[in-house]
Amino acid sequence: MKKFEIPAYYRSPITGKIKELRRLKDLRKQDFSPTLLDFGPVQFYIARHFGFCYGVENAIEISYRAIEENLHRRVFLLSQMIHNQEVNNDLQSRGIKFIMDTDGRQFIPWSDLKPDDVVIIPAFGTTVEIENLLLDKGLEVQKYNTTCPFVEKVWNRSEKLSLDHYSIIIHGKPKHEETRATFSHSARRGPSLVLRDMSDAISLGDFIRGSKNSQDFLFEFAGKYTEGFNPEKDLQRIGVVNQTTMLATETQAIADYLRAVMVQKYGLQNIAYHFADTRDTLCYATNDNQDATYELLKTDADFALVVGGYNSSNTSHIVELCERKFPTYFINSDQEIKSRNEIHHFNFHEKKKVITENFIPEKDPVRIVLTSGASCPDTLVDRVLLKTLSFFENSKSVENLLQDFERKI
Repeated sequence: MKKFEIPAYYRSPITGKIKELRRLKDLRKQDFSPTLLDFGPVQFYIARHFGFCYGVENAIEISYRAIEENLHRRVFLLSQMIHNQEVNNDLQSRGIKFIMDTDGRQFIPWSDLKPDDVVIIPAFGTTVEIENLLLDKGLEVQKYNTTCPFVEKVWNRSEKLSLDHYSIIIHGKPKHEETRATFSHSARRGPSLVLRDMSDAISLGDFIRGSKNSQDFLFEFAGKYTEGFNPEKDLQRIGVVNQTTMLATETQAIADYLRAVMVQKYGLQNIAYHFADTRDTLCYATNDNQDATYELLKTDADFALVVGGYNSSNTSHIVELCERKFPTYFINSDQEIKSRNEIHHFNFHEKKKVITENFIPEKDPVRIVLTSGASCPDTLVDRVLLKTLSFFENSKSVENLLQDFERKI
């Protein structure tokens, strides 16, 4: 795996060291069990995989290079480079301006951009329409294009499916930048449709079977299909791809369900013609982080802390998994932990901040699951660990724990 040049303050002296030691012991990534950090009165279960992925480090390296190479030019980001407030705030503090927010609301009019400006395309990629708009204004768009290669892999898969005359079913969040970009690229080639979840898939199955009519389809999936989409014709052959950060089990369940519907309608002997075998288009980091989270669920912890941006799709899915077993607190930094008795955290189901009191139980030891999303710097996880650790007296020092851990491993 390539090593990227990213600012040193994103590197972690605690969890980063633990991850590196685990990596050296398990180069083939066969052990997804968590790491137990026993400080005495408090124990942390650290996920085997979490934090910055290949695509995020690539985007950070390119963005900071764009700043260094263009000190006397205006530098813009189409929107948030990744879904993490620490990284985006730091880029803005260095002079980068955001053209729009994550929902596509414009901060800077396109008319303000000049050919000499630098525009960075974020890790999520962008739509064909926006890329063409930038090119028409004489802006160079590839030099600082940070689109994740795993996102581009989905675009390539979609193109191949379209060339083989399959309609593209995209499992993703319709308003997410990555899904908007994937839909735009897919729509160039052929009929495309976005499904948010299994409920959408079940409804689509009714249209495939013919138990719902085409007019209902146009209303029910309004804004989620390409212009001219004809459900009677365009749902005869389909292939499923996804937003790379979706929950892997849900994507697989949707694909399995739609395949079963096609078998029911056309017969098993004809399934290869009507349903493309796309396998999985999630990125390796999303898979690794989710698999590591499933291993966390096997622990006997008292609660979970998940660190990441509140608009981060991959982080919200880790929260969703942790909630299956533990009281789970989704926080964007250590600043959300106000005291031993109060934590401010994000309810991603209701999209609002909430406050919980007495979140740390009065017991010895307290066992805490700690992990983060793929766009979260390990230094943030360190700060959360240290803030939580400060509430426990007579704890083993971090230095001694790391020395003991290194000897054991």
